[in-house]
Order: sequence, then structure tokens, then C-alpha cells
Amino acid sequence: MKLKEIYQYLDKLSPFELQEKWDNSGLLVGNLEDQIKKVYISIDLDEEILKDIEENSLIITHHPLIFSALKRVNFDTYSTKLLKILIQKNIALISMHTNIDKTHLNSYVAKDILGLDVIHSEEFICYAEVNDSFSNFANNIAEKLGLKYLKYVKCSEKVKKVALVTGAGMSLIDEVKADCFITGDIKYHDAMEAKARGISLIDIRHYESEKHFSVLLSALIEEYLKKNELKAIITASKNPFKFCIQGETVE
Repeated sequence: MKLKEIYQYLDKLSPFELQEKWDNSGLLVGNLEDQIKKVYISIDLDEEILKDIEENSLIITHHPLIFSALKRVNFDTYSTKLLKILIQKNIALISMHTNIDKTHLNSYVAKDILGLDVIHSEEFICYAEVNDSFSNFANNIAEKLGLKYLKYVKCSEKVKKVALVTGAGMSLIDEVKADCFITGDIKYHDAMEAKARGISLIDIRHYESEKHFSVLLSALIEEYLKKNELKAIITASKNPFKFCIQGETVE
């Protein structure tokens, strides 16, 4: 199957033109005329994954391997090390980042993973009615995402309306119209800003909130690939962070 056929299908599913200006979604490595033998899906790439991926394959990732222009390719950085392997093994790479955040991923995590009662979405931001105590709601979120500990800012005892953005969404704080905002990569000064505005925060982390991309996309393209005698192989990259609760031994 030609790469351009898969690319065109993905573009109809979640148009690449919807991506943010700073983003770099789309075809990053490969040629549209390439023949694809296998399709893999992962939130990110790492060297361990690439060792097991066969030649003449396609990898579809959530995060783009290349964000800004490369001025040199010395094979000593994260992106250039992996680019070398991709090129050597003739592996194509397509990334679906902010486009699929808007069309599918945020609502999928809100509804299917967290079980929220989503009332509407505004580009990145999903809104849901909660009407629960903050403590109960926060604990439920932690349990559903498998978070051993939770970082949060509590501004009120109750949560009526919640806004959700997977990944790192604090740059959207000005647009949030809810009394609680759940997103990842929340920094110290983000917390201070939200507290001043009276908006509670729950940090659902970056990897933990977006790792569901692989299962989501696999389900969305399963039937299309099957018609072309292909299937999507989920190859999840590992979270580079390790977490230690006080009293535990750091491995």
C-alpha cells in the first residue's frame, strides 16, 4: 500500500491544516510514493521502539519528532539519533498532534477514559458538568489515570464545571470558563495564576493524559487498514520520568 493513501485517509479523519502554527504535524519522514508493509502507532519515538520496527514500515506518532528547523544533523541529539535509524531502515513517519487534539483526543480522554459528562468543546478545551466535591472528583481522576500521587490547586470545596486539555494546556488559561481546569505540565507560576483567578487545578501529567492516543487512533483506522490487508500495531513508548513517593527507594 502506498504511503500517500494512508496519509490522505488520516488527513480526512483529522485534517492536518487544523494544527497550530507552531506545530509540525504531517509527513515528517518518507515519500508519499513509498510502499508500506506495516503500520505502527505510538505517542512518541525512542530507540528501543525503533529496534523492533521492520523496514519499509510507517510509524504514526502523536508528538512530532521534529518541531523546529534542524541546522545540523550530527546524530547526537534526540531527534537526529532517531532520524538516522528511520532513514537507514526506510521507515516513514507521520505525526498527528494538535490537529487530532482538536478533533478527537481531548474529547476521547474526557468521555471514554475519565467518564466525564462532556457538554461541549471549543477547539482544544472540553467542558463537562461535574457537581461533585473537589476531593471526590480529584481522587476519581487519579484512579482512572493510574496516578499514585496527585498535584493540584484547590480553590473551592465543590466542582461544578470542569475544563480539560490533555498534554500541556496552561497556555489556554485565559480561555477557560470553568471553576476547575485539568491538564498536564502545570508549573509553579501557573498554579499561582490559577489560584489568583479562583480556578482549581488538577495536574494529569503529559504522558499519562496523552498515552491514549495509540488506542484511539488504532480504533479509528482499523477498518480502513483491514480492507488493505494491514493492521495497526501499538508500540507505546515509555514515560522518561520515574516517580518516587517519600520512603520508597529510588531505582
